[in-house]
Amino acid sequence: MTSLSLPLRGAARLSPLLRLLILTQLAFNIGFFAVLPFLAEHLGGAIGMAGWLVGLVLGLRTFSQQGLFVVGGALADRFGIRPVVLAGCALRIVGFAWLGYAERTWAVVGAVLLIGFAAALFSPAVESEVARQAVAWEEAGGGTRTRVLALFTVAGQAGAFVGPLLGALLLSVDFRAVCLAGAGIFVLVLAGHAWLLPQHVPGRTRVRVRGGAGLLLRNRRFLALCCAYGAYLLAYNQLYLALPAEVERAAGSQAPLAWLFALSSLLVVTTQLPVTHWVGERITLRRSMAAGLLLIAAGFAVVAAARPAGLTGTRGLLPAAAFVVLLTLGQMLVAPVARAWVPDLAEDGRLGLYTGALSSVSGLIVLLGSAATGTLLDTDLPSPVPWLVLAAVPAAAIALLPRRS
Repeated sequence: MTSLSLPLRGAARLSPLLRLLILTQLAFNIGFFAVLPFLAEHLGGAIGMAGWLVGLVLGLRTFSQQGLFVVGGALADRFGIRPVVLAGCALRIVGFAWLGYAERTWAVVGAVLLIGFAAALFSPAVESEVARQAVAWEEAGGGTRTRVLALFTVAGQAGAFVGPLLGALLLSVDFRAVCLAGAGIFVLVLAGHAWLLPQHVPGRTRVRVRGGAGLLLRNRRFLALCCAYGAYLLAYNQLYLALPAEVERAAGSQAPLAWLFALSSLLVVTTQLPVTHWVGERITLRRSMAAGLLLIAAGFAVVAAARPAGLTGTRGLLPAAAFVVLLTLGQMLVAPVARAWVPDLAEDGRLGLYTGALSSVSGLIVLLGSAATGTLLDTDLPSPVPWLVLAAVPAAAIALLPRRS
């Protein structure tokens, strides 16, 4: 069974709106990941940007996306998901097309900011409606909400797997072809949603934007979930920071990284739904997140335990592979459950705001924590110590989880 057929098959029993939104996530990630993996090389090679400027541009894209999720979520609460999703798709089309032709720094910055802000509009709108529909599906006896959110995760991961393959194929032409293909995918998404997305989703009430932030900041249980989720994201971010350094040490190059990333994607696509089904029938949301965080901590501990031996070559890569497997299993327990938990903690009518805030607050934690992590990995401490410290982060986050689910 292919990575694409799994989410399609799993969505067959859901409502037409849920099927549309899950396929939306698949299409979003195919279009996005067809471009993103090749952006840094394009900026440094074809355009000739300095390394620090490439890093700044990539950071600005992340900030304009994750940092503004809360804005997109609030707008979805106020105006409904249809206009916000359509506006986000339109901006993403313009951003990708602009990036394909941008040759000066100001143009590149403008394009990536537009690309990021587009996701800040459509992603929290789609995610909040999937969560709301998942709760309704659960209450109607269709199954657990976490299964719906797991299917959403699988669709996104399948898109993240297929997108780079498409981009690599088009890169044989040039980077502009990659960008225009990404824009073309979003043209299709925009057209499909203009036709299929309802003008008004039944049961969804619109609220004023004002006043929601104050209630959110006083919601201690939700903020505790954000902090725990932020600790998970900080740990997951080590796939791009600590893992490359470990692979370089063990193999003498970063070539094995591609295989480890593929392993992570395939694990999610092939085992996310069975894992969610097994867990959802046995443990609460809190215990599922706690188990996921413990698995992630164990992944770091495996590498810490192996470092004193100084293994290299194929044997030296085994701890890194174990880390990827445990981190991915932890992700499968944490990510869908965190999204499924938000509707229980959000104020009535403000699910979009809270869904966006989950990404924005946790994204800020990752931004601050990544600087500290980079410093930790550059120290002259004994080799197991940085990995043990990283293991302590998700383990300690268990204490932050809200007590009632």
